[in-house]
Amino acid sequence: MTEAAKSTDWAKLTADLERLLKLRSFVFAMKLYEKREEMEAIPRIRRPQSIHTFDQVVGQASRLGWTVGITAENLVGAQCRAVIGLGNSGRLDPPDIALFYATPGAMMYFINGLQWAGYKKFDWGIVGESACADSWGRALKTREPSLSIPCFAERRYGGVLDDEMLMAIPPDYLPKAIAGMEALSKNGLRYPFPQYGIQQDVRAGMAVSYPGRGA
Repeated sequence: MTEAAKSTDWAKLTADLERLLKLRSFVFAMKLYEKREEMEAIPRIRRPQSIHTFDQVVGQASRLGWTVGITAENLVGAQCRAVIGLGNSGRLDPPDIALFYATPGAMMYFINGLQWAGYKKFDWGIVGESACADSWGRALKTREPSLSIPCFAERRYGGVLDDEMLMAIPPDYLPKAIAGMEALSKNGLRYPFPQYGIQQDVRAGMAVSYPGRGA
């Protein structure tokens, strides 16, 4: 985490993402701790009283806005125990990664924002089930943006909706993505994308998006 990231206004970044992408759930953060005591010192942290999948813990953060602290004994199986701490609401400062759920269209817009300046091609794989490895696991390991298609467990136990995808990303990338989306917005490309119509003459629309190419 850079010094600039440590002084970032996380509340404003979150608000900008919610505004630009029309998010239906909270942007949340994840942070790993070496000691239980450090985790439990987070203000208003919640400790589970039941055994959960990690998908449920993520759902509590993204859907309910809770700051949840877990250790291995709170999770149902060894597969979930690879990650030991999660939180949200600016209380984990600085976080290791930020995460949010959004529709495929919103994710495409977010990626367009990341690519606005200093274009980079993104390649993401998918393991099928255990898609948590495609999202927060990969982002924590590579320190790169990581998009995933949530798996059965995330949808059954984590409350993920049928039309949602998950982005896990180091927070340093968020200002760049937001600046890119703001630039796209000024050029008329905003989310949600208005439908032009499958039977309309395309020339008028193309002339607006690409001046000189609508003829």
